[in-house]
Amino acid sequence: MATARTEPSIVGWRELVSLPDLVDVRIPAKIDTGARTSSLHATEIERFDRDGQRWVRFLLDLGEGRSQPVTCEVPRADKRIITSSNGEGQERFIIKTALTLGDQTFRAEFSLADRSDMKFPILIGRTALRRRFLVDSGRSYLQSSAHERKLLKSRG
Repeated sequence: MATARTEPSIVGWRELVSLPDLVDVRIPAKIDTGARTSSLHATEIERFDRDGQRWVRFLLDLGEGRSQPVTCEVPRADKRIITSSNGEGQERFIIKTALTLGDQTFRAEFSLADRSDMKFPILIGRTALRRRFLVDSGRSYLQSSAHERKLLKSRG
């Protein structure tokens, strides 16, 4: 018996997301189909071993005074060469954590990088979006409530 396929949800070029395993606030994220891997704004990144596993500890900085940086510890951190938007390869830690976008929560991979020069502390790449979402590049916050959209507009 074939299972019914659900239609992908539509997201805008920016959306509010949650990282429920790391922090309990909604965070503005840029949706970027040009990026393969999603990315988090992380500083003071350090690898350590716990119970024979590789872990990574970092400060998750949500920027723009949304909250104080949060210290996060995540198991099974890998390292990978990520090609940045300027075309340069950079070795970064890669973590997997829960991501909530709209009404869907799923595990996604994130590279840890200093995104202090970027407007958004989180970038959601195409691997996380695949088979779940379609992007309407001319719209924003399609997965947010009317109240959240009103608050976001008032901030500029």
